[in-house]
Amino acid sequence: MSEVRIAAERRSEFGKGAARRTRRAGLVPGVIYGHSSETQHVSLPARELALALRTSNVLLQVELDGKSILTLPKAAQRDPIKQSIEHIDLVIVRQGEKVTVDVAITITGKVIAGLVELVNPSLTVEAEATHIPGEIVVNIDGMEVGSSIRAGDIALPDGTTLATDEALVIVAIAAPQGEEEPEPVAEVAPVEEPEAS
Repeated sequence: MSEVRIAAERRSEFGKGAARRTRRAGLVPGVIYGHSSETQHVSLPARELALALRTSNVLLQVELDGKSILTLPKAAQRDPIKQSIEHIDLVIVRQGEKVTVDVAITITGKVIAGLVELVNPSLTVEAEATHIPGEIVVNIDGMEVGSSIRAGDIALPDGTTLATDEALVIVAIAAPQGEEEPEPVAEVAPVEEPEAS
C-alpha cells in the first residue's frame, strides 16, 4: 500500500473566484472530512497531488497545522480538457479501519486459444485502509475460447474480501473474429472477335 506525505494549507476563501486564485497559485482546493469531524477546507500543492494520484488508492498523510491526518482520496474533479485536478475530496481513515475501494486487475499468463477480453478492469473489495492491495492478479494460463473468470473465482490477498456480485464476469475468452472472405468474382465470358469477311 502506497502512502504519500503532503503538506496542506487551510483555506478561508470560498467560491469560484477564490478557487481560480488557488489554482493559479499552483494549488488544488479540497476538503477533508469523515469520522464525525468537522469538514476542513484546504489547498494542496497541485504537482505533488497529481504525482500521488497516479497510484490508485494511495493513502495521503496530510500535514495540516502541525498535525498529520491519514486520508484516502474519494473523488477528484478534473478539467475535461487539460485533465488537471480542479478539486479533491479526502476522507479520513484510521489504522485497522475497513474501506470499500476499486482495485485494478492485472492479467498474467497465456490462453490456449482465443482473444482475452478484460470485461471489468477493476474489482470492488473491502480491505483495511492501510493494507489496500495495489493490484489484483488474475491468471489466465490454459484458458480456452468460451471460458471466463468471475469475481467469485479470484483469489484475493489476505485481509481483503469481495464487495461485489460473485457472478460478475471479469475476464472472458472470445473466439477470434474470422477473416472476411473475399467477394466471389463473377466470371465474364470472353468476347468473341467477329470473323473477318
